[in-house]
Amino acid sequence: MKTSLGTDTLVYPTPVWIVGTYGPNGEPNVMTAAWGGVCCSKPPCVAISLRKARRTYAAIEQRKAFTISIPSEAHVKEADYFGMASGAKADKFSVAGLTPVKSELVDAPYVEEFPLVVECRLLHAFDLGVHTQFVGEILDVKADPAVLGEDGSPDVAMLKPMSFAPGTNTYHGVGRPLGKAFSVGRSLM
Repeated sequence: MKTSLGTDTLVYPTPVWIVGTYGPNGEPNVMTAAWGGVCCSKPPCVAISLRKARRTYAAIEQRKAFTISIPSEAHVKEADYFGMASGAKADKFSVAGLTPVKSELVDAPYVEEFPLVVECRLLHAFDLGVHTQFVGEILDVKADPAVLGEDGSPDVAMLKPMSFAPGTNTYHGVGRPLGKAFSVGRSLM
């Protein structure tokens, strides 16, 4: 028998995504978001859920765009900082020593030093309660060549993305591969 943990957001893993927007005066800003994931294949979309009090919330509503920069394990300190500091009180890029890059496709910046970037145009916003879910249509995915495998796709072992554990508030690296998708379960077909 399993132990009931009640109603809580204990779903694992959650991503460590850095959401990029421009502030009210055009300054680049980023925040860390863990409530997110792929939500549609055609058109390709991701969803992030943000509280209304976040500065990024108003920026997405105003500019109808955002980016997601996916940090590697080497940037855990910066990713954590981006989730704690307010863009209204600090230039997060300067403090972290990282570089904002203006997207050529959407009205939002991304983090140059992070190996994978997703550029999104706002498609929908759904009020869910304390959070609003923003659905962004993916207009492009950009990757550093150093994290691409032989087939040209991002290689998770080279990307070294992080996940967040909501129950313990800890960051984790991605583990070893367990098997090839759409293959390892074939023996049960």
